[in-house]
Order: sequence, then structure tokens, then C-alpha cells
Amino acid sequence: MKAAFFDAVAQPLRISAQADPSPRADEVLLRVAGCGICGSDLHITEDPAPFGIGAGFVLGHEISGEVVAVGRDVDALSAGDRVAVVPMRGCGTCARCLSGDPARCPDMVLIGGGYAEYVTVAARQCHKLPPGVDLADGALAEPLAVALHCVTRAGLKPGDRVAILGAGPIGLLVAFWARRFGAAHVVMADIHTHQRERALALGATDFALSGDRLAENISDLCGGPPDIVFECVGKRGLLQAAVESVRLQGKVVGVGLCIGGDEWDPFIALSKEIDLIFAVFFHQGREFSAALDALASGIPQQIITERIGLSQVPQVFESLRRRTTQCKVLIQPDLS
Repeated sequence: MKAAFFDAVAQPLRISAQADPSPRADEVLLRVAGCGICGSDLHITEDPAPFGIGAGFVLGHEISGEVVAVGRDVDALSAGDRVAVVPMRGCGTCARCLSGDPARCPDMVLIGGGYAEYVTVAARQCHKLPPGVDLADGALAEPLAVALHCVTRAGLKPGDRVAILGAGPIGLLVAFWARRFGAAHVVMADIHTHQRERALALGATDFALSGDRLAENISDLCGGPPDIVFECVGKRGLLQAAVESVRLQGKVVGVGLCIGGDEWDPFIALSKEIDLIFAVFFHQGREFSAALDALASGIPQQIITERIGLSQVPQVFESLRRRTTQCKVLIQPDLS
């Protein structure tokens, strides 16, 4: 099979061939139909050490595909099944895994492998797609579930005023869920207006340009300081911006992956007595299932801006390191 391999920092991904994988007893072999390029994939290739990634690794954790073979102990799936993959692979036997929360398993591993024609995953990581959901688009279930977990962690209530820093895929999907949870105002903020129309279509009520008056602009558009601010970028200084923007005793939810540390003044957070919350991954049983149901509506698919074959991955991946008008790029190996 063909796959896109990571070799080293500052080197583009490499398309090469390797032997087709074979499923272990508890695994299935998938023909990959879709795999999203995630911002965390870019982070991994810039600083692989914290993630335990080395040369020859195949990225890609937002995966959907068709089952083509099953291991000898698998009885819940069969060849031809259309599935989306939960990328957190836990032990499968601890209390966390059995409760549908493998992300909190002590032995959890975030898998890759989706930038390829085939991948093996544990059968317990697979959820069958609802009828009518395009097989490749099933890859969006993972970021949809991540965004839903953010809103769940925030305890968002109907009527809340919400601000979202960062109009990337996760920020846009947080807007999608926030409106469905009944938020009265959902203001998206970004340094560019490229995603403004997409944000409004997905549920945002207004759009603000980041800058020196960000907190004031958000307050004006929300009808007052927001109750909840989601930081969905992971750049230095944005956690501080979120703290400055939120209301007294409001909530700031840290979502973006900020590697290398940050600098912020906790005095403002203390004086406002805010709740500082962080959100990562999702609950496999509740939130991933809800994400699959949402895909059946067809609305979240609006974040897809390009569909590419494997041969295009190195070039497009490098272009995403710079600010572009892209949102979610979906790899579809059958387009190669």
C-alpha cells in the first residue's frame, strides 16, 4: 500500500509503499475512505518528541473507512461495514474503557495511520456510520466529537453568551454545537475574515477581528462580556486574551494545543474569579455517537474546503503551515 511517511522535522512528508497491514486478533483492517488533516498533525511534525513520534511514522487520526478483513476474535464487525474510528486506543478492560471513556485509560495511545490506503485498528474503536452519511465524510466524526466535548466541559446553558477565539475547524464546530445547546450569542474571533461566512453558516451570530480591542469588540457583539470563552488556537497570548474577554465569574475553556509554554498574568483571572477549564478528546459512548448523528444532518460537512489524494499530501501539508483560506482538508486515498 501507499502511505505518507514522516521522516524528520523540517522535511516534507514522503509518499512511499510498504506491505499491507494484517489485523491482529482484536483488530480490523480498513480501506481508508477519508482522513482529515488536523492541526495537531502539524504540531507533531514540528516537535515530535513530546508525542513519541519518530522517522517512518504515518500520521492521521481522523479516520473513516470500509472494513475489508477482521481478526479471529472480532464478531461485531464484518467485511463491508462502513465505520468511523475513535483514535484513542485504550486497554479495553479497565473501568474507564468499559465505561466508554478510553481517553482516560492509563494505557491510552492516540493512534495514527490514516494517511494511507489501509490501516488496522481495534474493533472496539469502530462505530458504524448512520445510513446516508458519506463514507469519507465519516472522518469528521472525530473533530465533531472533540468540539462537543468542549461545549460539554463548559457546562453551556441556553441563553449563554459565547466567544470563540480561532476560526479553525474545531472553533467552527464549537460554534455549531454552542448554538445547538441554546447559546444566545456565539461570536467567532480570528485574525482573518476568511472563515466568516462559514462561521455564520455553522451557527456563529457574529464575527470579530482579533486585535488590540478584541475584548471590547467581543463584548459589543455579545451584548456584554461573554459567559464562556473558548480558546481554540493554542498560540501564546490567547489564553490571556480569553481571560481579559470573559465576564466576572465566567468560564475560559482551553482547547488549542499550545506547545512550548505560554505567558499570561493570572492576576486578572483571580480578580475576576473565573473558572479555567481544559478540554481534550471526548467520550466514546456519548459524544462520538452524538457526532455521528450530527453528520447525518449534512451541516458540519461545510468545514471541508478541499479533498485530496495521497499524492498531494506532502505539498498540501506544507502549505497548511502558513495561514491560508483552507479549513478542513480531507485526504481520500481513492482520489490518487
